[in-house]
Amino acid sequence: MATLAIAIAGAGVMGRLLAWQLARIGHRVQVIDPAAGPEAPGAAGFTAAGMLSPVAEQEHAEPEIAALGWRSLQLWPLIAADLGQPGLVRTEGSLLLAHGGDLGAARRVLARLPSPPPMLDVAARHALEPALAPDLHAWLLPGEGQVLPAEMLAALAREARAVEWLWGRRAVAVQPHRLELDDGSRLDADVVIDTRGHGAKAELPGLRGVRGEVVWLHAPGVALHRPVRLMHARHRVYVVPRPGDVVVVGASEIESEDRSGVSLRSAVELMAAAHSVLPGLAEARIVRLDTNLRPAFADHRPRLDHQPGLLRINGLFRHGWLLAPALAEKALGHV
Repeated sequence: MATLAIAIAGAGVMGRLLAWQLARIGHRVQVIDPAAGPEAPGAAGFTAAGMLSPVAEQEHAEPEIAALGWRSLQLWPLIAADLGQPGLVRTEGSLLLAHGGDLGAARRVLARLPSPPPMLDVAARHALEPALAPDLHAWLLPGEGQVLPAEMLAALAREARAVEWLWGRRAVAVQPHRLELDDGSRLDADVVIDTRGHGAKAELPGLRGVRGEVVWLHAPGVALHRPVRLMHARHRVYVVPRPGDVVVVGASEIESEDRSGVSLRSAVELMAAAHSVLPGLAEARIVRLDTNLRPAFADHRPRLDHQPGLLRINGLFRHGWLLAPALAEKALGHV
């Protein structure tokens, strides 16, 4: 195999995953990203809750998304093991939840699934998640799971020791075999890979940012063992456990490219929904409120475009963590 010089624009989950994999098989890899460093927030992947939910996403997404998601669910545990941190990925299923007034809506969603799961009885639900509100209806979506985003992003950068990371630099133009940077300099490469997400908007017609908002809560004593997703009138509200008695609540989906702070309405709605699921959150403390922009095209489908010397991957929308390993596998075939 010939050793290639590869330049990657963008150090989100796609950029880091590809850099780590390409360097492992002997290529010379440079990564350019405007963030101040590997753990400095910036990429949408830092804000995401990291749910791996191909079943739940079939409510709105096409079968292609689910197929890529299931492939990624096979790959993520292998990636975590290769990084020496198997605990970064869990695949113990997730729960779909509904209050009594939303039972009809939940059944309509479940009816769209190829194999709708049965509703759990009270004893089964309590055995899985005893902290849930007692009046909730619940369905187990087996095989689904979660990844720890910030920890995974840090591990990918740390373990890609042969990669040259150019932090604090922005790619302003991406062309076959060449990256032009914001200081007027240029990087030449055998292959250029563009994984900038919303940062590539100027060069990708139709790409837009979709605003997402999440709430981080510190809730000692509130035990949640797997991600849960609540039927809600306005949002796909999820509550995801994190280490250190933390839960992440999201995610609003707003057609806006406004990067300002979380709105009052979103914060109130998300936290009220989370409290209705987990009554023990009443005394939780707000750790932080996050916003970011997910890159999306009109059809909400990812795009992998290839030409000699250039590979573009974008439009992962709300599915970045769900799709990244499967898309990286396809990208490696092109490289």
